[in-house]
Amino acid sequence: MTTKERYRGVIEYFSEAMPTAESELNFRNPFELLVAVVLSAQCTDKRVNLTTPALFEAYPTAEAMAKASVEDIYAYIKSISYPNNKAKHLATLARQIVERFGGEVPTDPDDLQSLQGVGRKTANVVGAVLWGREVMPVDTHVFRVAARIGLSRNARTPLATERQLERGFPKELLPLAHHWLILHGRYTCLARRPKCEACGLTAVCRYYADTNKLQTH
Repeated sequence: MTTKERYRGVIEYFSEAMPTAESELNFRNPFELLVAVVLSAQCTDKRVNLTTPALFEAYPTAEAMAKASVEDIYAYIKSISYPNNKAKHLATLARQIVERFGGEVPTDPDDLQSLQGVGRKTANVVGAVLWGREVMPVDTHVFRVAARIGLSRNARTPLATERQLERGFPKELLPLAHHWLILHGRYTCLARRPKCEACGLTAVCRYYADTNKLQTH
């Protein structure tokens, strides 16, 4: 099976099974999404969603958070992974948004990445979710699922995976395909024990074909 055929099969399956996939993070505006995505690094969306209501009530805007100390922010986010670093990032990021962008989350990807704690993946997630930007953010789920299915080949870094996926999917589908792969990795194509028996992609999945081949020899 060619890589092109795999992409076709993946698009056909998800277009039917998950036509309206979207972020599972809870947010009401661009600032809340940015904060939630920063908090979600190496942490589950479920845990972030448990943490952010009280945080957003205390600091609903960049202006409000910019006045908070690192210790203040830490008190709200201490139950998530790496709270010390993330509290520092959020305190600085909020001040930068106020001082450099008038309190509004910048829409330009380079401006976003100039903020403390915001890397390429975070900027791409915010761009894809808020503005439908035609990018492919690659987290651990996307990285794993793309390699397993065979949508990426020999991609050793998230950036290499991103480039291959952006070539393989039609541009207009990228923001949606990002959610397809994340949700598939979160609930079906698990890291340790993928639920192949419950997966609708076995016909186009390289991992499934290889596993079956090993079992029949």
